[in-house]
Amino acid sequence: MKLIKIHPLDNVAVALEDIKKGETLNVEGVSVTAAEDIARGHKFALSAIAKDAPVVKYGNPIGLAKEDIAPGKWVHVHNVRTGLSETADYVYDHKTYDLPEVAPRTFEGYRRDDGRAAVRNELWIIPTVGCVNNVAAALVRENQDLVQGSIDGLYYFGHPFGCSQMGGDHAQTRKLLAALVRHPNAGGVLVLSLGCENLTQDQFKEELGEWDDKRVKFLVCQQVEDELEAGSKLLRELAEYASQFKRETLPASELVIGMKCGGSDGLSGITANPTVGRFSDRLVALGGSTVLTEVPEMFGAENILFSRCQNRQVFDDAVKMVNRFKDYFVSHGQVVYENPSPGNKAGGITTLEDKSCGCVQKGGSAQIVDVLEYADPVTKKGLNVLSGPGNDLVSATDLTAAGAHIILFTTGRGTPFGAPAPTVKISTNTALYDKKRNWIDFNAGTVAEGESLDDAGDRLLDYVLRVASGEQTKAEQHGAREISIFKDGVVL
Repeated sequence: MKLIKIHPLDNVAVALEDIKKGETLNVEGVSVTAAEDIARGHKFALSAIAKDAPVVKYGNPIGLAKEDIAPGKWVHVHNVRTGLSETADYVYDHKTYDLPEVAPRTFEGYRRDDGRAAVRNELWIIPTVGCVNNVAAALVRENQDLVQGSIDGLYYFGHPFGCSQMGGDHAQTRKLLAALVRHPNAGGVLVLSLGCENLTQDQFKEELGEWDDKRVKFLVCQQVEDELEAGSKLLRELAEYASQFKRETLPASELVIGMKCGGSDGLSGITANPTVGRFSDRLVALGGSTVLTEVPEMFGAENILFSRCQNRQVFDDAVKMVNRFKDYFVSHGQVVYENPSPGNKAGGITTLEDKSCGCVQKGGSAQIVDVLEYADPVTKKGLNVLSGPGNDLVSATDLTAAGAHIILFTTGRGTPFGAPAPTVKISTNTALYDKKRNWIDFNAGTVAEGESLDDAGDRLLDYVLRVASGEQTKAEQHGAREISIFKDGVVL
């Protein structure tokens, strides 16, 4: 299969393999001859498209023709422009779709004292300020002997913030770090402070609310003579507590799975993203939870999502979320459609509408049950939408803070990064999977080679349950774990 017409209304097709100039291709009984070379992932016209007429892909307009485009011509940034603006009208047109029938599934996870499920039993060090990142790193290096038995690892999550911030940024840093402390994958957490930062320990404890003092310990480095000695003592107490947890059989309905994409290409919305969408529908059918974020990469495809909001209140919340992000762009003097990236364009994505229509495929067909603010916890079973930017590490940190046990990350170009939660890299094409086996965990490129999306979704569900049961992702194997905190204001 060398090409695909995704939707009956489309006036472009996507090359699944490189197509040479002069090749004649049959598309639903109509012959089209390539007027020039078309690279894999790129689009070509199936019929004449007049100047200023919509270019249609996924059954939706993805831009407007800059010029008359003849059948067989390459369709990309040189002859297509965005149709987006900073304003849009949204109408609640509720749609529902049947979810697949899925037999009950389980995984081998940990049951926390508060009743929550976890897929890892790790020790985490959370610095409240960037000044103590090096202390946290030293504590991790010097206490690796604690990683034994049921303790899966010891990690710290450095960042440059926690001081010299004001207002919303200060509150956002505090909220994000407290959410990480609560994450169920951490069997024990050491909160590490300096002592003079404006994110004081008292402030942090107030943000954290109730905590179990067997699971969470606090250390202010300026208040002790030897912070490494004091920190090691607290880590050993945490390890003793965390070592009591053992893997046991838990229902898949307790899983919370984050979904995002990065380094996308022209196949993202055809192979990997809809495979994740099929997975999401299956987990939701099992009673589990999935989380979709990257709000700026919903621009131009919002209505595909909004029609599945389960009620008017969820719809209104979703509209507010999108409009707030548009206002954020405008307040900084930026247009909302300054996307896709150079790598996206090289892979065949032409406009933000093109990227967004592919991005939202990760949401499958389930009803949206809740709209969450940045770093808010998932509290409802089903498909959730989380406010956050498209940046890979910022949004993956946001998903972790929301409580995602595992993050599914689709990519057409590859990336080695990992979030605090196990991060599964899913390739859109087999060439990437074969080239970067040290980065990629799961190949969805097989969909372009004939595998059905349903079969790929079943295969992904099987893999996620193995990761939930302890199988390490490539990022985990390489120790790739980082956080990045969303900020918007001044630094003092």
